[in-house]
Amino acid sequence: MNTSAMFYERDSKPSVIALHCSGANGQMWRHLADPLGDRFALIAPDLIGCGAARPWGGAQEFTAADEAALTISIIDAIDAPVHLVGHSYGGGVALRVARERASRLASLTLYEPTLLSVLNTMGDEGRAALAEIDAKASEVIDGMSTGAYLAAARIFVNYWSGNGSWEAMSPEAQAGVARHVPKLCLEYRAMSRERVPLQAYRRFNFPVLLLQGDRSLQPAHLIVRQLHRAMKSAALHTVYGAGHMGPLTHPAAVNALVVGHIVRAEPAGATVEQFLPIEKRLAA
Repeated sequence: MNTSAMFYERDSKPSVIALHCSGANGQMWRHLADPLGDRFALIAPDLIGCGAARPWGGAQEFTAADEAALTISIIDAIDAPVHLVGHSYGGGVALRVARERASRLASLTLYEPTLLSVLNTMGDEGRAALAEIDAKASEVIDGMSTGAYLAAARIFVNYWSGNGSWEAMSPEAQAGVARHVPKLCLEYRAMSRERVPLQAYRRFNFPVLLLQGDRSLQPAHLIVRQLHRAMKSAALHTVYGAGHMGPLTHPAAVNALVVGHIVRAEPAGATVEQFLPIEKRLAA
């Protein structure tokens, strides 16, 4: 295993690169490996400052381009189109990667990408949603600046995952998110300042699947809705019963949709049923 990512032996298999959300690491995609089966190679890198990856060095202003650099280097080292998957912050980074390596993608799957700057393109409704997020981000930043990392992490978790989510976490999990608070602030800034004309997404010529949870926050739904409008080849699917953390709380449902999209984007010869759990194949 790579020290900064989950790497499965690639051989000549099509590659799936999965980018994790804020406060997590590449291990969050471990449940995606089984439904992908032996036909695909899963690469789940740790983003900057997460898991075994080094923290941001601080030599310059942090941007989405800095976060995307690792994934772009992975794509450049693979001699075939790749399938790119991203959740939340990882979805925002995946959009940056997709713009820079559009010709190298076989498909793109995003679960509620937090590309916050998209809200600025949605008039009063979008600006109000962004103001709501900015207010919470200011509370997190204030907590970080005074060293109250646990309090800042609690605000972040309960906002995106729902009230009580922080309290339901183990002390070890809480400590892990608290350690990530300084990077959270950098991520918020990068996603807020990633200003891209919506026409840039209209030029995507690979299949795109946008996923959202029906219990998620309105700002997350607004971002997905606007991206869906902008992309000419995007499908939108709602995961019922799930919130913003759907890939973790509802992995079977989310991963089935992810794998189905990837398989359909592959050359003829494979069927989605091949990648379903055995009990579902027997029932089909």
